[in-house]
Amino acid sequence: MTLPPNSFAVRRWWPLVLLSGLGLLALLWQWPRTANPAAQESYMAALPAGRPLAFDSSRLRGVNWVGGDSVTAAQLMPLRKAGVTWIAQTPFGWQSGAADPVIRTLTGRPVGRYGLWGESDAGIAHTVRLARQRGIRTLLKPHLWVRGRSAWPGDINMASPADWDAWFASYSAFMLHYAQLAETTHCAGLCIGTELQHATEPAHDKAWRTLIRQIRRVYHGPLTYAANWSGEYQQIRFWDALDYVGVQAYFPLSTAENPPLDTLLRGWQPHLQKLAQWQKKIRKPVVFTEVGYKTTADAAIRPWEWPERTAAVQTPDEATQARCYEALFRACWGLPWLKGVFIWKWYPGLAADGPARWHADFTPQHKPAETVLARWYAQ
Repeated sequence: MTLPPNSFAVRRWWPLVLLSGLGLLALLWQWPRTANPAAQESYMAALPAGRPLAFDSSRLRGVNWVGGDSVTAAQLMPLRKAGVTWIAQTPFGWQSGAADPVIRTLTGRPVGRYGLWGESDAGIAHTVRLARQRGIRTLLKPHLWVRGRSAWPGDINMASPADWDAWFASYSAFMLHYAQLAETTHCAGLCIGTELQHATEPAHDKAWRTLIRQIRRVYHGPLTYAANWSGEYQQIRFWDALDYVGVQAYFPLSTAENPPLDTLLRGWQPHLQKLAQWQKKIRKPVVFTEVGYKTTADAAIRPWEWPERTAAVQTPDEATQARCYEALFRACWGLPWLKGVFIWKWYPGLAADGPARWHADFTPQHKPAETVLARWYAQ
């Protein structure tokens, strides 16, 4: 049986290979910016602006915020300049294997290599306060980190009904902790799970409904779940108990590298048609809880994948990334059933000449894609 694309494993949490040699490390430290300053403007000139839309203040204009060792008010200012009104914060639960029913929750200041201060309770609360002072709301979006080579939350699958009962008990304790944190910090939304495709099969519908009732006793804001694009969102039966449908929208848009804008726009159509037809039955607003594109020529082919390990030393393709952003917003922004978008991802305080390992992945920061983002978020 062909498994759905691993949108967690390969794309986001697979570590880069340690690169040997001081010379190579020196090359990696500086992101290879466009040599000709006029070239960046030419990227934008190649993207027609499209039809302006009436501003709708209720749309969620979001980014997925990467927790760091600290956060300052100055690090939030670029979000406002880009028109961002929401951030998703992502604390982690830790599972030793896909069949292990026990989830560990680390809520204090992390030690060692597991987690960052920005993912702790104190870091999340501080970031929520700073963001709210600047008119930015927070979606609290806990994730599970599954140990194992190329493992992702979609692999989680228990060996017996008893193990499933134990897993849901552990997961409920994990989620109820963050429901309480979302309530006490006045988060504007809570995502109750992300890409747990075996756990959301219809056989587990009752367990989810029980958990949702428990969460609503603790947290009194809107709820969503972030479902994988490749079919999980269609199998879930408990959408009626939530406020928003969350979709991790890493839809493939092209079969070739460096695609033109019209190819990308055509690539969106079958996915949007399927979503629109399905949404008429669910009758819940949809939010793209994650969507993003690498700074590589193949960004539209398999958007869920992490860039190749050598991408950090290759010439970036910022033009393809910008066209993917333009196609995303031109095809989707303003659709009546789409409530908002959360771009994957945004590093606090990332400089234009910051670490290449960050610039080489999904962030739009300091690239033409950020200009596209800001233009559409202003609509």
